[in-house]
Amino acid sequence: MTEPDKAPGTRRRFGGLRLVVAVAAASALAAAGVTALLVNIMERKQEAKNPFYRVVELDDTITDPAVWGKNFPLQYDSYRRTVDQQRTRYGGSEAVARTPTQADPRSVVAQSRLEEDPRLVTMWSGYAFAKDFREERGHAHMLEDQVFTERQHVTQQPGTCIHCHGSVYVPYKKLGDGDLIKGFEKMNQMPFMEARKLVEHPVSCIDCHDPTTMQLRVTRPGFIEGIAALKASQGVPDFKVNEDATRQEMRTYVCGQCHVEYYFKGKEKRLTYPWAKGINIDQIMAYYDEDGHTDWTHALTGAKVLKAQHPEFEMYNQGIHARSGVACADCHMPFQRVGAMKVSDHQVRSPLLNINRACQTCHKWSEAELLSRAETLQTRTFQTRNLAMDALVDLIHDLERAQKMGTPEASLAKARDFQKRAQFYLDFVEAENSMGFHADQEAVRILGNSINFSRLGQNALRPQSGAPASP
Repeated sequence: MTEPDKAPGTRRRFGGLRLVVAVAAASALAAAGVTALLVNIMERKQEAKNPFYRVVELDDTITDPAVWGKNFPLQYDSYRRTVDQQRTRYGGSEAVARTPTQADPRSVVAQSRLEEDPRLVTMWSGYAFAKDFREERGHAHMLEDQVFTERQHVTQQPGTCIHCHGSVYVPYKKLGDGDLIKGFEKMNQMPFMEARKLVEHPVSCIDCHDPTTMQLRVTRPGFIEGIAALKASQGVPDFKVNEDATRQEMRTYVCGQCHVEYYFKGKEKRLTYPWAKGINIDQIMAYYDEDGHTDWTHALTGAKVLKAQHPEFEMYNQGIHARSGVACADCHMPFQRVGAMKVSDHQVRSPLLNINRACQTCHKWSEAELLSRAETLQTRTFQTRNLAMDALVDLIHDLERAQKMGTPEASLAKARDFQKRAQFYLDFVEAENSMGFHADQEAVRILGNSINFSRLGQNALRPQSGAPASP
């Protein structure tokens, strides 16, 4: 046989060998791929079984979030991002540069609300907020912003303020020799700067989590007492929040420890949430009427008035999300997937900056549509807020003139009482940080009542029928 006759058979043998090699290689790659997949699945299952790694032992005395972060690096990483400043249309804040001084070392602050709307200075005339009031910043700034606000130079603030501006659980326990409530009572009566020396951090992990089980817990005495008073008004006596609340309720209650309306009761400056009659504004107003508490005397009119604080918890409870069982954390700290683990985002912020995870879990519309709907509600609230603000300023100026004209004291007293109500109702929406989104219909109702109170106050200053007009 000639050499050329052998070539086709040889080629066939080599072709078969290559096929065998290719199949073997493909099988090896497939096996490697399946093995890698199985290893990955096993790793993810193991991650899911072990949601954290115990690098350090945590106990009930560790306030530093960085220590907790060694066991919970994902949560700590997002917690650290609360330093960020980002504005939404009606909230958040922009970073405003300032020159540090010895008295105030901050190089960045939020924009001044007083400069944005000078009518606020008129509303709060004679009160520290007329001196300094800025847009809110994240939790990382909550302590330093309270320390360095110019309001500290206007009035002697009590240690009570630390309750919602610092990690107070351990300091309270130390002051009270292990008794949380006794420590709370002692710190309330201290000057603010003295109490500040006892606190090392802004809100920290220990304020909301049990260090052994990581379960949510309430550590702020103001809320412990306030929610018990609220539940009692609803026919539930002896409510113990850390024993009786559901897990989903706790995902709101830990936020409600601080995002609430409050006042300093008596010479002891005891932090008190005015919920003994209920939690909506009419019930809170009725509580203040009965208690007789007012925050200051208005410098322009002499009216004894109230300053609303930040009643997010109260307003949220009047809205559709609360009625639907949605917790604060569902929208402001939504879950995120990291590998096999589902963790709560601790960069507490506006849902409008995180629509995909905060809103679209439930609402199956586009981000643009959801943002538009939210901003429409807020715009309508803001427009009504401006009408209420104009009405209140008109009443204040009318009262100024009436005092100079010798209007009868009975008429002045009636108008001043309407000013107190108009001002508190307006401030309830102004101080609440959702611009009506938490309960849009309730917010507009409150502002409508504020406008009515202002106009009733103006009417009280008019000469009564048959009475001679003031000269």
